[in-house]
Amino acid sequence: MTTIEKTPLGRLDQEGRLLNAVLKSPTTKPGRFGFRGDIALKFQAQLADEKRPPEFSIEQVLTIAQEGEATIPILAGYLHSFAYLEPVAKVLGDLLSPEGTYFMYCNNIDLLAKYRATIDGVTFYILPCDESTVWKEMLELMSIDKNDIKKLDTAGKLDYLLDAALGLDAKYEPITYEQGLTLMEPVKNRNANRPV
Repeated sequence: MTTIEKTPLGRLDQEGRLLNAVLKSPTTKPGRFGFRGDIALKFQAQLADEKRPPEFSIEQVLTIAQEGEATIPILAGYLHSFAYLEPVAKVLGDLLSPEGTYFMYCNNIDLLAKYRATIDGVTFYILPCDESTVWKEMLELMSIDKNDIKKLDTAGKLDYLLDAALGLDAKYEPITYEQGLTLMEPVKNRNANRPV
């Protein structure tokens, strides 16, 4: 059976970065491990034994990793601010590959904008996300009808979606990280307009 230690996700697991897992198990494909949850990017200082939530994370992560491989082939996630893209590149570092397919849905980019930003040779698709989830946005992006996958289990659905998205070559507008910082809008308060 595939274990997380034998995949590129093993380092993140050892560092205690894989949180709030909806799925953290082998998938339906041989040698493949899947993860749905959050990846902590910056931890808060901890006092004594108390466990504090991370300062910020890649949320709603959808990813798979193959046993024996050095890099994560595909990852989609939500960033509360585009500014967190640089920490993503630093924390994941050598786990990302120039050949990989990486989607980052951001709270504070124009809702009509779609970009490609490259950091250290790794390209990220930068997409808007407001009032939705990464899962729904990815299904829509790949034109997958949820009825096509409703009979599959959680791991099977993840395989189906990420296999469809793997290697996507979208010709979005290329920007640098620095340009992205100037284009990004203020971060929206997640708790605004919510009933108390």
